[in-house]
Amino acid sequence: MLSPSSNTDQFQLIASLKKGDGKAFDRIYDSLANRLYLYVLKKIGNKEISEEIVQEVFIVLWDNRNSIEVDSSLDAYLYGVARNKVFSFMRSEHVRKKYTTEFSLFAQRSRDNSIEEAMDVKDLQKILQDRISELPPKCQTAFKLSRFENEPISQIAERMNISTGSVENYITQALRHLRTRMTSLFFVLLIMVF
Repeated sequence: MLSPSSNTDQFQLIASLKKGDGKAFDRIYDSLANRLYLYVLKKIGNKEISEEIVQEVFIVLWDNRNSIEVDSSLDAYLYGVARNKVFSFMRSEHVRKKYTTEFSLFAQRSRDNSIEEAMDVKDLQKILQDRISELPPKCQTAFKLSRFENEPISQIAERMNISTGSVENYITQALRHLRTRMTSLFFVLLIMVF
């Protein structure tokens, strides 16, 4: 349970969260993130994806803090969000595997190296940098420090003078943006090839 003392404490915590209290959010995150991670990891079996899903759960909590209605407990609410995120991931993973298989079959049949010539590593790096530059400045900073400089989240939070939850939210936002923008590039390439 989130609050060992009473439901009243939990409702007060939710009320503080609705007012935008970052400390209330951090308290919820600190008490539930690890258990949610273990729950998602058991379902997914991949550490990085499980971490992303848990971060997305807390983004949903923060984004919906003003309208959140918790009938039984915040734990149950967040586990429900996590369950839905796991199902969404499993559906998208099924589609991704299907396209990957189809693309692999195409690549085996094709002897034309025009895709490789057109999109060398420098071009891909440029596209990635362009997509990152579309992000808000703090989001870019957190993402670059995490992924390019391999700084731990706690150091990034200290360096940017924000909470670890905010850093994780920025990184998740960046990953979601890149996944969407880079996936669309992949499909454009498929269309060009066919």
